[in-house]
Amino acid sequence: MKMTQVRNATAVLESGGKTVLIDPMLSAKGAMEAFPSNTGDTARNPLVDLAVPLADLLSPDIVVVTHTHTDHWDSAAASLLPRDVPVLVQHAADAELITNDGFTDVRILDEPITIDGLAFNRTEGRHGTHAALEAVPSLGQVMGVVVSHPEEPAVYFAGDTVLTEDVRAALEQHTPDVVVLNTGGAVLATGEEEFPTTGPILMEAQDVFEVYQLAPQARVVAVHMEALNHCPVTRADVRSLAADRGISESVLVPEDGDVLNF
Repeated sequence: MKMTQVRNATAVLESGGKTVLIDPMLSAKGAMEAFPSNTGDTARNPLVDLAVPLADLLSPDIVVVTHTHTDHWDSAAASLLPRDVPVLVQHAADAELITNDGFTDVRILDEPITIDGLAFNRTEGRHGTHAALEAVPSLGQVMGVVVSHPEEPAVYFAGDTVLTEDVRAALEQHTPDVVVLNTGGAVLATGEEEFPTTGPILMEAQDVFEVYQLAPQARVVAVHMEALNHCPVTRADVRSLAADRGISESVLVPEDGDVLNF
């Protein structure tokens, strides 16, 4: 099994002879507006170009969209990916949006789905604290996914979530061999005087250690960093924490374009 870290949460998973594109954000550098944030960075998103040739991303066997925020499903993905590729989504609203983009095989992952020997199991998450979701309803619902094949390591993409009981339950239930965490610690400005920022709406560096403790059998892969203006956690932050806790051999922090073999 092989995973290519493309950029942000976008990854290509090769397992069981199939190619799975996860959370495609395919736009050119600076094509989207900055997210409202208190990080002081107002640069347009994405902050960096694709490190993988765009053409190499446009013929997947399966696409997984954990939610349809623009850093996980953008206009470039909607316009460039083949219309007949199976797209797995979390609920009817996302299915309708992507179907309206012209895709003809959009499937809601409310039950486990197997495609050509690859099994996809939905997991639950929460895109921030309950207070954050109340202040910014557009954060909406998110999912993770466990991708498995009888002859390959199982991979758990936790998605845009903080560390919740649902995440802990997924780690216990699925005992994945690889856990991919979005650890950018993204923060949004709310515009409210009493609650000016959401606080982290993703995991942060310290969550990597707790996940390692919950799933010591797994390699932990930290992504969703250094590509968006509202994600203050850096790769160096995660590497430093892993070194301090003595878990560097179990924690991978790929650069964009890196290929990880498991």
